[in-house]
Amino acid sequence: MELTTSGPAAPSVAVVTGPVVDAPWELRILQRIAAGDETALGRLYDQYSSFVYALALRVAQDRAAAEDITQDVFVHVWTKAQSFDPERGSARAWLGVITHRRAVDRIRRETAARAREQRDHHRRAAGPPDVAEAATSMVIGERVRAALGELPGDQRQAIELAYFGGRTFREVATVLGIPEGTAKSRIRLGMTKLTDALQGVAPWS
Repeated sequence: MELTTSGPAAPSVAVVTGPVVDAPWELRILQRIAAGDETALGRLYDQYSSFVYALALRVAQDRAAAEDITQDVFVHVWTKAQSFDPERGSARAWLGVITHRRAVDRIRRETAARAREQRDHHRRAAGPPDVAEAATSMVIGERVRAALGELPGDQRQAIELAYFGGRTFREVATVLGIPEGTAKSRIRLGMTKLTDALQGVAPWS
């Protein structure tokens, strides 16, 4: 389905109230749209496009975006007219809800797209990664793993759970089935030995 109307008749920032339309007319029109009557869709568009456009413009603050949202709203009506519930409000109110949602969704998408562009720009501006720094970090990591492997098994287990597993002293004690004080002692002893083993290890070594 494609709307052939070139655009809303009255682009205005203020929301256009339009003439009062009786509920039975709205219901009949939407029932005809649900049955695939494009003429009925055109009549609903003529009646409410200015209102939808004005609301979209007020939220999006952009005329081109408001035009796109207006078209999107009436495409939604064409495909979802059967979901209109007259007991929950008028067709105008229903269109207002759809318009507001579509406008907010568009703003969120555009904001997210700008954020991605800025992140990409910053990454490009930062240049390629420092190969020397990455290599140094790898060497230090290997030395830490080697020093960890030299620790007694009980101390190594406790440190791995606490520092690599992100567990608290109490959680380490629970996992190992030991008192919390014992877990703390093992971790402190192990960290002291690691510190001694890694003396002199620095980015420039």
